[in-house]
Amino acid sequence: MTLAGALSAAESAAPVESLDVVARLLKDHLGAAAVSFLITDFTGSSVVRLGAAGSVETGEPARRIPLAGTVYDDVIRTQRPNVGGKEEDGLVRVVAPVTNRGDAIGLLELSLPEAPSENVMREIGEAAHALAYIVIANRSFTDVYQWGRRTVPLSLAAEIQHRLLPASLACEAAQFAVAGSLEPADHVGGDTFDYVIDRDTVQLSVTDAMGHDVDAALLATLLVGALRRARRAGADLAEQARQADEAVRKHGRQSYVTGQLLRISLIDGTSEFINAGHPWPLLMRDGEVRELTPLIDMPFGFDVPHTYRVQALDLRPGDRLIMLTDGILEHNANNLDLSKLIADTRGLHPREAARALVATVLDANSSQLQDDATVMCLDWHGVDRSRRDADTGADLTDASAATAATATPRTAPGIH
Repeated sequence: MTLAGALSAAESAAPVESLDVVARLLKDHLGAAAVSFLITDFTGSSVVRLGAAGSVETGEPARRIPLAGTVYDDVIRTQRPNVGGKEEDGLVRVVAPVTNRGDAIGLLELSLPEAPSENVMREIGEAAHALAYIVIANRSFTDVYQWGRRTVPLSLAAEIQHRLLPASLACEAAQFAVAGSLEPADHVGGDTFDYVIDRDTVQLSVTDAMGHDVDAALLATLLVGALRRARRAGADLAEQARQADEAVRKHGRQSYVTGQLLRISLIDGTSEFINAGHPWPLLMRDGEVRELTPLIDMPFGFDVPHTYRVQALDLRPGDRLIMLTDGILEHNANNLDLSKLIADTRGLHPREAARALVATVLDANSSQLQDDATVMCLDWHGVDRSRRDADTGADLTDASAATAATATPRTAPGIH
């Protein structure tokens, strides 16, 4: 049972049957009585169980399993597998994270006839690792995985909005970890976030389109498309902003978009930043949170003479940067101590910290937001980390590489 073998078997099957491949391998090799894949929904607050292909009825709404207080929540949060005791049926339940580069795709759950040995746990970890790649490879060919992520019906505006987000909402590299979380308002407000990793840079953006519902979603589509087009053509940050501004000005029907663009060199750690009429970011350093106050330029789309100034952010190894939209700051959320909340979640992975911030704002507004709430969380590790251990998720320097093999992993082998 190897990664190559699992991937080969999955490619031979129909895209919707990718879980069946892993389930069959685990049942044959480990004697598993049952195997399920639980996919995380858009909010990250629940999972949906996907069994064998024939057992998934996508004509009905996905059955939501809330994470709070469950073993599933613990496994996703810690990225460590869980082995339970024997249940009434005499089987032992094992739950392992299915994660790729920090993006918590879901969970692999097995019922085994006996408590697994260390070697069996290693094989389960490898199977979960394979499943992560199988899901990523097959989700572009079928709607089953998208169906599983929709635990509530999406409006047309929300559907458009979700398609603007990066395919993976979190990513880990040696020099950084980044994650975003977006909670749409009852009437979608046009928020988006994006990131991309090039050979020498990582680029991030957070934007907020004027208006609500489909008009806001279409405006956001225009802005994100313009930014991605310029970025993929190799434009520098100032040119990306100029082209985005031009696109909104020409085609945005007298609307505007606020936003922030950030590019960090993975060679020397220098940064470039543009603020187009957007709320200032927050920086946590050594446990202290402060607001960064770079110069603010015009939002994208205003038909008056203006330019965009490229500024530097003082980012140091160990810093956590929070980029957000005004939905985090408005309404009942004003009663929250945002700086304290950021400090209190400093021990969490950016993925969990971003979700915690958005969830707190949602709770403060009784789950009824008047504007989208969006957070992007970046942990900057520094450029002296040139490698990353795939088994542990640890950032390796030449000095630490020798001891990495003996370090206690924070994830199951091959999962993180």
